Amino acid sequence: MAVLDRTKEPGAPAEPLHLDVMTAVMEHGPARFGGQVRVIGGRYGLSSKEFTPAMAKGVLDELAKDAPRPRFTVGITDDVTHLSLDYDPAYMVPTQALTAVFYGLGADGTVGANKSSVKIIGDEGRYAQGYFVYDSKKSGAITVSHLRFGDDPITSSYLVQQADFTAVHQFHILTQMRVLDAAKPGSTLLLNAPYPPDRVWEHLPREVQQEIIDKQLRTFVIDAAAVARDAGLGNRINTVMQPCFFYLSGVVPQAEAVDKIKKSVESSYGKRGRVVVERNFTAIDAAVAQLAELPVPAQADGAAHRMPPLPKTAPDFVARVTATMMRGEGELLPVSALPVDGTFPTGTTTWEKREIAAEIPIWDESICIDCGKCAITCPHAAIRIKVFPESDLAGAPDGFKHKNYNDRRLKGHRLTVQVAPDDCTGCGICVDVCPARSKEEFKHKSINMEPVQDHRDVERERFGFFLGIPEVPRDAVRHDQVKGVAQLQPLFEFSGACSGCGETPYIKTLTALFGDRMVIANATGCSSIYGGNLPTTPYAVNPDGRGPAWSNSLFEDNAEFGLGMRLAWEAQNGEARRYLTELRDEIGGELADALLTADMSTETGIAEQRARVEQLKGVLRGLAEADARVNQLTVLADELVDKSIWIIGGDGWAYDIGYGGLDHVLASGRNVNILVLDTEAYSNTGGQASKATPRGASAKFAMSGKGGPKKDLGLLAQAYGNVYVGQLAIGANEQQAIRAMLEAQAWDGPSILIAYSTCIAHGIEMSTSMTHQKAAVSSGYWPLYRYRPSEDEHAHPLHLDSKAPTTKVKDFMMAETRFSMLTRSHPDRAAHLMAMAQADADERWHFYEQAAGVERSVAHPPAPDESDPDDQGSAPSGATTGGER
Repeated sequence: MAVLDRTKEPGAPAEPLHLDVMTAVMEHGPARFGGQVRVIGGRYGLSSKEFTPAMAKGVLDELAKDAPRPRFTVGITDDVTHLSLDYDPAYMVPTQALTAVFYGLGADGTVGANKSSVKIIGDEGRYAQGYFVYDSKKSGAITVSHLRFGDDPITSSYLVQQADFTAVHQFHILTQMRVLDAAKPGSTLLLNAPYPPDRVWEHLPREVQQEIIDKQLRTFVIDAAAVARDAGLGNRINTVMQPCFFYLSGVVPQAEAVDKIKKSVESSYGKRGRVVVERNFTAIDAAVAQLAELPVPAQADGAAHRMPPLPKTAPDFVARVTATMMRGEGELLPVSALPVDGTFPTGTTTWEKREIAAEIPIWDESICIDCGKCAITCPHAAIRIKVFPESDLAGAPDGFKHKNYNDRRLKGHRLTVQVAPDDCTGCGICVDVCPARSKEEFKHKSINMEPVQDHRDVERERFGFFLGIPEVPRDAVRHDQVKGVAQLQPLFEFSGACSGCGETPYIKTLTALFGDRMVIANATGCSSIYGGNLPTTPYAVNPDGRGPAWSNSLFEDNAEFGLGMRLAWEAQNGEARRYLTELRDEIGGELADALLTADMSTETGIAEQRARVEQLKGVLRGLAEADARVNQLTVLADELVDKSIWIIGGDGWAYDIGYGGLDHVLASGRNVNILVLDTEAYSNTGGQASKATPRGASAKFAMSGKGGPKKDLGLLAQAYGNVYVGQLAIGANEQQAIRAMLEAQAWDGPSILIAYSTCIAHGIEMSTSMTHQKAAVSSGYWPLYRYRPSEDEHAHPLHLDSKAPTTKVKDFMMAETRFSMLTRSHPDRAAHLMAMAQADADERWHFYEQAAGVERSVAHPPAPDESDPDDQGSAPSGATTGGER
């Protein structure tokens, strides 16, 4: 008997089920089976590892041996403990079901369309099954759908291994993965290609061409993106590709297929309005007409190749392990390839090159005004600005764009705005926010979206050169201006966040300002998924090797987790200062005093302290190693440089599950900074109603619209008096967001920044993600302010950074599906809730206007009264200004 456990219990004599079975067999086996039964055990399917019929047969083959292994693993290459069983991967179980595999991208509609297909066919009385493979990255990540349809029950609990139909919904995936491995000889292949049918073959990778020829695949092509755009669907190609599947596969009679798909669309999108439904109908009707069969030559002659190797500059681990995982072949890695301690390198998204954009921004330097808005608001750091002396242009490729940079600090410098063509997601935000327009052609801006295939090769070369240009010295640009911060190197780049994400510009800007000394505690949620998901991570390092230290905690305790980081650093810093004081004579009084009294409130101060720390290390190397204090100070020396501690998470964490801990940290008085990425939508877990959900929004558990108002988290934080509070919307006012970040970091006490973050779950056009934030502010839906605690007895800490509302909240709400859908499903309730939402905004603004005029100071010891001899000297022990220590 072989017992398989889908778990691993290190240190146990066997896995749980294996132990249970062995106990039962030992106690009752002899009587029931007429003798002792051999029981062996193995592990399978860990971390969602596939378990196929071939693997099951491998276990049975092992059992048939005279001396089977007592412990084993199956499905992995275990070259460390050598417990893997051999099996024949070519072994297949015959099936009469029609099998299909679809490759797409998150948010392009592929998975949704395939779930719809399973339902359509299942409702007809046939058997249907769908398995969907996608990681926890956001929209834009590769998805693979495995479908089976048949007249007999389907019991296959594993992915399709031989497909009758293969569809590749995004053309670039052909260069990144082995998408035709599962295609049966003589089966059907459907490609979405951005080229005319007679030119598709020349753009196919040579390896794909050869597989089409060898397997005699009947291949069809369609420019689904063009059909979707013409129908007004943007990048949602699902209702274009789905009719093509039904038409080509024959899974449903062709005469019935279109009607069934339209009924499904009516059911799925009816609540979004008739216009949306009709656009989908237009795409469905046009799809089959645009379908064309691809002529297949006798020979493969493509110039492109599949999965080109990474550059030689790629680190060894990235080339061996990360690249294999990026190709979707991580299951082929042996155990020995993985890090013993689970540590993975950071800054690896730069090697990913996802190539998911259909269009990329192209810069027209002749009308650029150097504002920096494009670089600040880009969600993926895929468009960057550098300022450099003209001498750095030596060796630049032909046509490398640059312009004169007008700044008193950097005279004679040039400026370049450069896109990373393979990392851009094509969201279009940079174009939307660009204020510079041509005087001759109003629609033409300094940045314009153009087809990627027309520019990718040229921009690749330019981006490569751009990366080689030295970064501008950090103390050479102003950190309190948008154009200055836009020139700083962001240490958060090319994340797996959704295209147009409203959260990532805040994180990216923080890393540009403080990334070389940041320590981040990240709550589970969207920001932890795109921030720390394998195989690649977006947090990067600067040329000196410095970057954010990042760790993810649970949903419910992230605030306490971050507070622990602060306490840990304070303890290390305190110990370093103690040793430095004790060893002052040996080190030198001048150096020791400079280290202990350093002003690190500026970039220059940070740089000077780092230089002193390096000098200290040199001195320590010359001191007696026998002194334990020398060794301890050597280890702790870097902690003499201030750290910027940030606690980051979403609204689900901050308003709901983690609020108790958040409040505890605010009450602690400790110098920690909190960034709340407020999408109001519990975005990572499906959009449930919560205390962050605004009145009138439809959400899970509140589909008829939330009846109550949203919790005012900022107002609750202000109640403490010694907490810095900022409410931001970077798309509405980049300057205010930067100022609030700098002030929060500078405040010697707790600070919290509540950042309005547009989200794909809001149901808006994400290319307008940043300018939509302006509508939130101008309507009073999201007022901007900074609450700056002060010891000044006549201080007015609350400062309103946005003007009185000039538009109606209803106009803002109707631009988002989460609000507007209620007008169709519950029109009377929608009208009532929108009126209440307007009243909320009016009352909130009225209250904040009054609060801005209120005097309030942080509690602090009174100044000594010179006439009272008992009131002279220092403040009582324990008294502080920012909060208790």
